[in-house]
Amino acid sequence: MSDKSIKSTLNTEVLVIGAGNAGMMAAAAAAEKGAKVTIIEKKDTINLMRVGLAGVGTNAQKRAGMTINKYDLVEYLAAFAQHNVDEGLIYHWANNSAEAVNWVEDNILRPHGAHLRAEPDAFVSSTAYEGFPTENDPTIDDKSFTSYGKWFQAKVEEMGIEMRFKTALVELTKTGNQVSGVIAQELSTGDYIQINASKGVIICTGGYAASPERLKKWNPLSLKKNVYNDSPRNDGVGISAALDAGAIKDEEPAETIFDRGLVPVGTKTDDMYVQTAKYENWLWLGSHPLLKVNLRGERFANESVPYQFIVNAASKQPGYLYAMIWDDDYGEYAKQFHTLGCARVGFPGYMASAEKLMANTQQYVDKGLVVKADTIDELAEKLQIPANTLKKTVKRNNELVVDNIDKDFGKESYRLTSIEKKPFYGCILGGRVLDTLDGLRINKKMEVLNSSYEPIEHLYAAGNASGGFFFGSYPDRIPGLAASHAQTFGRLAGKQAADN
Repeated sequence: MSDKSIKSTLNTEVLVIGAGNAGMMAAAAAAEKGAKVTIIEKKDTINLMRVGLAGVGTNAQKRAGMTINKYDLVEYLAAFAQHNVDEGLIYHWANNSAEAVNWVEDNILRPHGAHLRAEPDAFVSSTAYEGFPTENDPTIDDKSFTSYGKWFQAKVEEMGIEMRFKTALVELTKTGNQVSGVIAQELSTGDYIQINASKGVIICTGGYAASPERLKKWNPLSLKKNVYNDSPRNDGVGISAALDAGAIKDEEPAETIFDRGLVPVGTKTDDMYVQTAKYENWLWLGSHPLLKVNLRGERFANESVPYQFIVNAASKQPGYLYAMIWDDDYGEYAKQFHTLGCARVGFPGYMASAEKLMANTQQYVDKGLVVKADTIDELAEKLQIPANTLKKTVKRNNELVVDNIDKDFGKESYRLTSIEKKPFYGCILGGRVLDTLDGLRINKKMEVLNSSYEPIEHLYAAGNASGGFFFGSYPDRIPGLAASHAQTFGRLAGKQAADN
């Protein structure tokens, strides 16, 4: 870019790009070490500060008398990823997660009368899908979540950190192998600004789920599996800027997908990729282990698997979408499923009760996205699914319930539910990608690596812009991991940059 196009210059010591979980933590950690810190964020607000935070040995867990075997947890995460990860980075998270979680509790929550409550019962009865009680939830009354994003922003501003909103990264600037700052654009005026960062630049811009072009290049199947993207600000610009500066990224995709994407009957995945920050047409019931069939009416997988797995399985079926079928007793079934994390009924789930879950579902009946019928024939017609096949599938499902054993796909007996009490319900579902997780390769100092696996001086990454930690699907049986990964590595990156 020509020097003549630069309208102004700003000097700082640590520059953080992106004001989300990773970026806000990075900025606070660098400022605590005495560095002059600036955050740039292309939107006019900080990003959502996720509520559930995973940790190992947090103060909240100690108060609850909970102990997590760190070695079992790390090996589970590495095995979940088929060891397509840097296992040392996972240990680094486990060893440092409590410090980051405790910092949030002590510095953000407690001054406002809030604290963290440890979730004690993240068990899963199937050994194939083991769960760990890693989640720590911000709350005041131990009965509901409290949001803390505004408190965090106030803390950052109180620390003297300059926050520049509507300021977008354009490119990194380098002197030799050392990153010296960035060229950014002030979106309100269109002017370009040069920001010099004498100690380092920390990329915390998230993944690339909001960029169909980058998805086509790095993760084309995601566009077929997913009908919604719930992180519309994460367009991969930070990752691309680092690649242009000589960095490397994960070579295989990773993403976190929720199985809650309601679509109209007849939807084609090639025609739909809705970018939304409002959780549009988000069916909480979609994560419950009710009967799920492909578009031909055939059961195709164990519905009791982690959220993303059913979407993965559907990608091997005609049309990539699938239908969920249930009967009028679903409120009672919800009480017996013991779903985890945000899908569970009751705190720390987002549905406070079975009644609230039913009310949430009813709004989509009213909207026509969940169909209702008095017979399976009628339900099949409304879902555009072959009636004879669906009737056979429902009949087989009900036989398995009577036998109290899933002889076809091995779902736990307490999650088998009959479809007998009318009215019957059904809907068509697809994936909702929260973000991609394959990012820039980093070392334990959070330094971004080049093609020789050597650090690019003064360049760091954290959160979903960083890689080496996830592969394929997100391990949702470790509740709160995504936010904790971002905050823990953001904190480490901020401290490292400030020490330059």
